[in-house]
Amino acid sequence: MIGIKGAGMTALAACLKDKNIKISGSDLPEKFITDQTLAKMNLTWWENFSADHITNQDLVIATGSNVHRGPDNIEAKTALKKGIAYLTHGEALGVLMAEKQGISVCGVGGKTTTSALLATLMDRTGLKPSFAVGAGEIFPLGLPGRFENRGKFFIAEADEYATAKGFDNRPRFFWQNPQIIICTNIEHDHPDIYPNLAATKKAFRQFFQKLPQQGWLIINGDNKNNQDTIQNLNKPIITYGEKETNSCQIKKIQSSPKKTVFSLQYNKQNWGSFVLKIPGRHNIFNATAAIIVLKKLGIPLEKIKSALTDFKGTKRRFEFLGKTMGKQIWDDYAHHPSQIKASLSAAKDWFGGKSITVIFQPHTFSRTKKLLTKFANSFSKADQVIILPVYSGGRESGNPNTVSQTLAKAISHYHQKVDFVPQIKTIKNLIKKTDQEIIITMGAGDVWKIGQELLKS
Repeated sequence: MIGIKGAGMTALAACLKDKNIKISGSDLPEKFITDQTLAKMNLTWWENFSADHITNQDLVIATGSNVHRGPDNIEAKTALKKGIAYLTHGEALGVLMAEKQGISVCGVGGKTTTSALLATLMDRTGLKPSFAVGAGEIFPLGLPGRFENRGKFFIAEADEYATAKGFDNRPRFFWQNPQIIICTNIEHDHPDIYPNLAATKKAFRQFFQKLPQQGWLIINGDNKNNQDTIQNLNKPIITYGEKETNSCQIKKIQSSPKKTVFSLQYNKQNWGSFVLKIPGRHNIFNATAAIIVLKKLGIPLEKIKSALTDFKGTKRRFEFLGKTMGKQIWDDYAHHPSQIKASLSAAKDWFGGKSITVIFQPHTFSRTKKLLTKFANSFSKADQVIILPVYSGGRESGNPNTVSQTLAKAISHYHQKVDFVPQIKTIKNLIKKTDQEIIITMGAGDVWKIGQELLKS
């Protein structure tokens, strides 16, 4: 497995291990969020890449990440030269899903949490699901991937990003052929692949059209882009959201520290109240989609309600890291303006209005530039904003400081306390001086390391 430490690759490795497949892998030497997860599976990997690593393997699977160079990686080229079978992560996941009835979770935000919620509910209600979720850990299931011989369903995130950018720009979800699709939201993201929102909608619609006629598309009906994309789509569709026009309506939301309570009504039938132990209106939507799947599969509501209280979240999704200097340190994966707004709004409710400092690491140059105005408006619920240099993830080239300075300046038009901070030492000094009780590191790169550094200090 080339790039074995990627979140999606680690989940796939867990599935393959359950199938008694012997796994070797390679990746960059830098510390990554999945290092501990791989160690729990007793998997080791080579640091860096070499043709010598490719000997007599039956199959080579490569992440689609640019930093690993895709099919241009020396290990991939060696495998192809030796005639060893080669698949991208997206292709391999699709092959594995084909052994079961697939449930794909797509959308610009919420894929990981919704997939993990669904896996937990199915596990706790006896459905014995297989799953591959792009998180280092699912609380309470543990490993982010599992292949269960006794169950008939396979849950997977369905990513709209390129299979292998520059070599195969088809969406990764192209390789999945599910019986059920959940779609959280459609927004313009990944401008390096999709030039505009119309191109994004087109890709999602093509994915929806893969559904069999006896399948279901379960989709957030409050999202306008979702509604536009499914217009005149001849597939079985179940919508959910707060609007009365949805098949499943979310009602009576009560948010408080440590607990959220909400009610559901499905086609005028009252399903009663549900308790969720993770914060945020967006997570009520995520939970609702998972609940609908379980109910459609015939699981009694009381069992679903009981199972839902077991879910405690996933790694890097509003995860509590620890306390230091009298401050709580949290970490969140939000990296798109809509996700940032949702996460910070959830945090305000969860912490009862306590003051918040967010340390945000922009992810990719193209996204930051294209969505600059939306980013600038997304931090209103934070009391202090610290912007780090852009994390490109090897996808693009550019000056990480210049782009982030531009972002910080744009945010300052709407926010009084904004700083661009290029060095960790400066962040530590800022945090020591700040009055804020809650510190949230945020972004899709390696910003989680900042939280760990703060705790060490």
